[in-house]
Parts: sequence; C-alpha cells; structure tokens
Amino acid sequence: MIVDFHCHSTASDGTLPPEELAEAARSFDAFSLTDHDNCDGVAACARAAAEKGVRFVPGIELSIEPGEGFDKFHLLAFGFDPDNGELKSFLKKVLDGRNGRNRRILENFAAIGIEIESDDINSYANGDVLARPHFARWLVNHGFSSSVADAFNKYLLPDSPKETRCYEERFHPSQEDAFGVIHRAGGIAVMAHPKYWRREWRETGVDIAAAEKELSRLKEAGLDGVEALYQANTPGENVDFVRIASKLGYLKTAGSDFHGSNKPTVDLGMEVTENYIAPFLERLNLV
Repeated sequence: MIVDFHCHSTASDGTLPPEELAEAARSFDAFSLTDHDNCDGVAACARAAAEKGVRFVPGIELSIEPGEGFDKFHLLAFGFDPDNGELKSFLKKVLDGRNGRNRRILENFAAIGIEIESDDINSYANGDVLARPHFARWLVNHGFSSSVADAFNKYLLPDSPKETRCYEERFHPSQEDAFGVIHRAGGIAVMAHPKYWRREWRETGVDIAAAEKELSRLKEAGLDGVEALYQANTPGENVDFVRIASKLGYLKTAGSDFHGSNKPTVDLGMEVTENYIAPFLERLNLV
C-alpha cells in the first residue's frame, strides 16, 4: 500500500497547492494534508481527493511543549472536525504566537543589517501561516543565502552561528491542552518524527530507552499514536519506533513530511503493509 499521513501545502510552508497535492497522491491508498497550525487547505484537498477517488484524512501539525529533557514535539492530529469552535479558537491562539515570533525574527534581521519589509515577507505565504521556510526563500531570492538549507543553517536554527542567528522560539501549547482539544474535536493525536525529539539525537542517534520511557508516560496522558515510519528515519530507527509503538499499544502512522521544493529530497508517499496501517485506518473509519 502507498499512503502518506504527513504532507504540507501552500496553506503553510509547502509549495504545492492543496488541489495539486491531491493530484500528486491520486494513486495512493490514503493520505492526509497536515499543514502547520491551520486547516485552511483541508476542504479544497478533500474535494480534489474525492474527485480522484482517493481516501483523504483531515490533518494538521502543531508544535507543542516537548516535555522536560526534550527539545521539539510536533503533534499530528487526524480525523477532527475542522469547523469545531474550540479547535478554531485554539488555532487562533497558536497563530497569534507564531505571528509574535515572526515579528521578533524581523527585528533580529534588522539588528544584523538585513531589512525585511513585513509586506514583502508576507507575500511569500499563501495564507495566514508565515513560517521559517518563507524567510529562507526570501533570503535566497535576495542574495543572502545560496539555498534554503544554507539560510536555515546560517540564520534560522537554534544553533545557527551566534553572529547571524535570528531564530526565535514561539508559543507552544501544553501537551494536556493539545491532546484535549484534538480529542474534543473528534480527532486523534499522533507524535510526528520522534527522532527529532531531542536535537542531540541528530548527532548521537536516538536514545531508544529514553524515548520508550517518555512515550509510555504520554500514552497515559492521551497521546494516541506515533509516526513510527518516517521518510528521514534510518532503517534501524524505523524498526525501533515500530517496536516501541507496538509494545505500548499505539496506533502507528507513516509520513514523508513532504513540502514540495522546500524539501527537494523528500518524495511524496510511503510504502506500508496493510497489517501495519489497518488499525489507524480503522480508527478513522476508512476501512
């Protein structure tokens, strides 16, 4: 089976419009649009997917509190009601936090002599979500970086060089609040790419014992699933996360983290067995 439950469109920081993403996934068994902090592209993607006869799952990706000792927790939500009032209010608060962070980033760039006009950078976003890849594109187009990756490394990461670092943290909802809002909107909560939970794991490899211990706690706190198969995982990481998720009774998903040309090395689509993905599809009433 070919599926993909982690894709981004122009409604956040991807480069394909939702309708084109559905066209690219037309031969898949199922897929989801999981834009950052908003579901503005979900309706258009759902309509296009229905026209092509492919099963579609409403999705979203949120950055939430990572937990003590951890650095980054991206949460995927699936199968929720996009029109749920509480969810809309929650996303408004998250978006306000993102916009405040973006203003601080602009101030940091000005402090190192790079003047970015608000109207100019906002034109790089196709909706309400202005994200770091949009800043990176601006830097490339204006000659400050040779590539998106170079822009991130030089300016937009927590560990960018001190003299050029313009990165700023933003508001992260608590785990409890995020799980609760998603559940009350009828959705399920899944941890995205657990290999990035700690920054040091990029260099040292994943501490599987630490990951399993915290995932055990999160199961009790309301987390429903783990993106155990992730395109950037090593084969060993896939094996380890599938084993942990199965042991702890989690739903298991698979995602590419597709962003179009903003992540040119990431291809759309993940190959999985029917047995692997069936419990997730059943939970979403897609079987």
